Amino acid sequence: MKRSLLTLLLATAFLIIKAQESAGYYSAASGKTGAVLKTALYGIISSHFDVGYGGLYEAYKKTDQKPDGTVWDMYSNCTYVIGSKQCGNYSKECDCFNREHTIPQSWFNSDKPMVSDMFHVYPTDGKVNGMRSNYPYGTVANPFTADKGTSGNGSKLGPCSFPGYTGTVFEPIDEYKGDLARGYFYMATCYENKIANWQSNGNANEVLNGTSFPCFDPWFINLLLTWNIADPVSQKEIKRNNAVYAIQKNRNPFIDHPEFVNMVWGTNTGIADENEQVALQVYPNPTSGNCTITLPPEFNQQNNTLVVYSSAGKAVKAPLTLTGDKATMNLENLPTGFYLVRLATNNYQTIYQARIIKN
Repeated sequence: MKRSLLTLLLATAFLIIKAQESAGYYSAASGKTGAVLKTALYGIISSHFDVGYGGLYEAYKKTDQKPDGTVWDMYSNCTYVIGSKQCGNYSKECDCFNREHTIPQSWFNSDKPMVSDMFHVYPTDGKVNGMRSNYPYGTVANPFTADKGTSGNGSKLGPCSFPGYTGTVFEPIDEYKGDLARGYFYMATCYENKIANWQSNGNANEVLNGTSFPCFDPWFINLLLTWNIADPVSQKEIKRNNAVYAIQKNRNPFIDHPEFVNMVWGTNTGIADENEQVALQVYPNPTSGNCTITLPPEFNQQNNTLVVYSSAGKAVKAPLTLTGDKATMNLENLPTGFYLVRLATNNYQTIYQARIIKN
């Protein structure tokens, strides 16, 4: 889809304005960054009402029902009406739907209130939910065989193609990657007092690093940051955030304020376009030739790395030339699409990032 960066930014700004947070809801987080901001947000959202695992299906009528009465399923194109076709048994896709824990239950021993927290438990097709199992999210270049590894809407299971991890992962379609990333940032924040203890459960070690901050392994932080940028907050997310708030009495701050993501997990991060002046400058939405990036003074070429990711989260092997405080990327050989340029330290902490759209 060809859209200018300015259009994306304006659209995102409009949607954020429509969010229905009460005045002063995030006042305790004002002026904070990094782990301090995350802890401030934890203080705001951690106390909430638990609908209980059995109460989720009824809650989905408010949070995950489309205008036509069918279930909004991010894993499949199946058509379900809430109140019918709840799993139960299934043998194939579209037999029934159930409750998908995006952070698998085995990672937190199915404990309350995580087991029924609506910000990470979604209605999804039972068969595809079972296919995803407890595998981490990631990107898949070569999915397993069609009946085992690809759902009807294109979600995939297979070896991870995202840099830093090679195990089996589940890749949702692009339309929902940001939703799921912001759900993970929410869980890391809402359960800041618990998440450090989950690493040894099941296969949680593939994603979690045993800390309350930054919570995730470097490769997974990179993945979530990439998805958060590539798939901005949608009207669907905002409506769901408001609906969950009405029931659960807390909000996902990373939907209300997507900038909080980089304020917590990045340092002085900016998104550049032709109308903004920030430390990292990308000139503007080039279609061919070279893209020149001005490196900020904090970027030490000997100790840090310049990484370019596509919207699918794959590292792009673009010809890069580093000269002084400039990095020049040759766009001639890059396919049309969206690219995320990240300046990262050795431990993958983001310093700056910017978007390029090659039309």
